[in-house]
Amino acid sequence: MTAAVVLKNESVNSLEDSYLSKLLSQCEQKNAVIQSEFLTDLKQKAASVLTQSQFPNKRDEEWQFTDISDLLKIDFQVAQETTLTTDILNQFVLEEAKNSRLVFVNGIYSAELSNTTALLEGVYVGNLSNLSDAKKTKLASYLGQQEGSNEFFTALNTAGLDDVAIAWVNSDVMIETPIHLLFLSVVDSVPNIIQTRVLVVAEPHSQFSILESYGAVTDNCTDRPQKKPYFSNVVTEIYLAENSEVNHIRNQRESGDSFHIAKTVISQAKDSRYTNYDFNLGAKLCRHNLEIYQQGEQTESNLHGLTIIAGRQVSDTHSAIYLRYPHGKSNQLHKCIVDEYSHAIFSGKVFVPKAAQMTNANQLNRNLVLSSKARINTKPELQITADNVKCSHGATVSQLEADEVFYLRSRGLNDYDARHLLLDAFAGEILDKVSLKSLQQRLRQCISCRTI
Repeated sequence: MTAAVVLKNESVNSLEDSYLSKLLSQCEQKNAVIQSEFLTDLKQKAASVLTQSQFPNKRDEEWQFTDISDLLKIDFQVAQETTLTTDILNQFVLEEAKNSRLVFVNGIYSAELSNTTALLEGVYVGNLSNLSDAKKTKLASYLGQQEGSNEFFTALNTAGLDDVAIAWVNSDVMIETPIHLLFLSVVDSVPNIIQTRVLVVAEPHSQFSILESYGAVTDNCTDRPQKKPYFSNVVTEIYLAENSEVNHIRNQRESGDSFHIAKTVISQAKDSRYTNYDFNLGAKLCRHNLEIYQQGEQTESNLHGLTIIAGRQVSDTHSAIYLRYPHGKSNQLHKCIVDEYSHAIFSGKVFVPKAAQMTNANQLNRNLVLSSKARINTKPELQITADNVKCSHGATVSQLEADEVFYLRSRGLNDYDARHLLLDAFAGEILDKVSLKSLQQRLRQCISCRTI
């Protein structure tokens, strides 16, 4: 029996190694849009890390509830440049950011579809090739320098890095117009791998809002599986300097056949304030790793997440907040609505070491299950060694209350409207915080269509 197990594991490892070699080969086909010794070294180091890494599987604690073995069954090809019409683009453009958008199609920057005329002086929104020489010299201090860069899919993204979507706001600049980073994937019969890299730099005393959105160009509703898979591997690095403020909205609406694996990592300096709104409605399988590192005193981090899935979708959110200095604050609320055979996972960790005295950290995961076949795995976690803190965490899993539905029906609503009113109230606690009204409206329409 032991020998059989060993042979089976060797077979699995051989398959994973072969798959990884093919992915690396695909990544190496693309060159960076600018020639840089720093970028070359960065990519080579990441490739070296990968050759010594193991493909994540359910034997790993961090992946025990998420099976990504379906990736091994698909021969992905590097996505090619594709042209889109403005009519197609208009389906994704938001009114508040129609003149402050940066567009990438299949991971490739599109100057024709981008429009940043509404942005002020002192703000750069563009790709690597258009970055000023002064900022290029600073690039090595930011790109690929966040903690956790050796994580498997992060290293894969870096090894295949050819361009970067950049939002860089200078010191003392405050922007009211939201910056929209729009990433579109064109669904094709060829299974593509699309590796997106985002860099956001908020210099001291700057303040702005940024929308990072992922959508799919298809003939039908993006939620409907069409047996045309693709793999979107995303890494977003955000740096907040002293006393800066960033409001970050992340909207993931990939197609129903896609795999979306993402890493968002934030570094906060003293007195900075970061707020995140994370919406996950799309993809066959979505995994989002969200990590925050508080690197100074009196930093504040606020996380608001909403996952809505149905069919056989899997959505996994892993968050980690590191409060390393005194007087730090963090507040996290993540909600999930799961229907039919879908599966949602939430794993949230908050680290409060001895040096982080007088911190205040709250974490709550609330889940609503609409079907007896749907599943939830939730694991909120606090690791505290400081003794002068206020910290709490918790999780709830529930269904729509029959007495609440009955009460609304007794007031004249039919069963469908009563249930949707309750669902809208559950999701509204997150949606109502979003300042972009057009995005709010679109998300509410999606929720109405996707839930019973």
